[in-house]
Amino acid sequence: MKRRLRLASLLALPMAWLIGIYILSLVMLLVTAFWVTDPFTSKVTPGFTLRNFEQLVVNPAYLSTALRTLGIALAVTALCILVSVPLGIFMAKIAPAWLRAVLAVAITLPLWAGYLVKILAMRITFTEDGFFNAVLSPLGISGPGFGIVTVVLTLTYLWLPYMSVPVYTAIRQLPSHLFDASADLGAGAWRTIRTVVLPLIRPAIIAGSVFTFSLSLGDYLAARFVGGSTQMIGSVIASNINLNPPIAAAFSIVPIVFVVVYLVSVQRTGALQRM
Repeated sequence: MKRRLRLASLLALPMAWLIGIYILSLVMLLVTAFWVTDPFTSKVTPGFTLRNFEQLVVNPAYLSTALRTLGIALAVTALCILVSVPLGIFMAKIAPAWLRAVLAVAITLPLWAGYLVKILAMRITFTEDGFFNAVLSPLGISGPGFGIVTVVLTLTYLWLPYMSVPVYTAIRQLPSHLFDASADLGAGAWRTIRTVVLPLIRPAIIAGSVFTFSLSLGDYLAARFVGGSTQMIGSVIASNINLNPPIAAAFSIVPIVFVVVYLVSVQRTGALQRM
């Protein structure tokens, strides 16, 4: 009896937070998505309608925004993987200790600054008179400007540590003789990465991709400050919070569905069981 009481007292606070705050708020979000907004007074009344979800499919702007956000999130995740894998191999197996420490600080440095500060830093970098154009203009090269490309680069800059750290940790645990054996069998660097490294660090890549993918889906400040006219799901949600809360609530379900589908797909591969 005393053991159960101790266990209950230990779990009371986290369970109250999980159920009372987190899960309840998601339930209320789902309920609000079925409410009705008066088109004349903009007054929201409790009810049940599927029109809000229907608008997400029927309205071309909403549909294109959802697909665009999904594409941006996938691009950010892919770019983070392309950067993290060779960087992790270099840090774990090639770089001397002092350089490894410098790179570790450089990778985690974005986590030390505030989110809005990092967004503004990227805006200054890619503005018309910013650092990027100032460096490359003598070569006749101009920056991408504010658009989807800059949004992808900004989100990659923001979320790269969430991919690089687990990938580096996983590569560091790989025995060095695997690389030697691959080289002895005639495999080049890229073939070694493809056939030896990637299969072994796949759980770490998936763990990092969950963060980069989900965080990119929910972001909207990057699109606002460096995206120009680019709209993401978060942009539509933010603009409808006061004007049409049921539409905002319905659209908020979309990234949740994307993440759930992604997690289910990953679960079927069995990679999560080895994490």
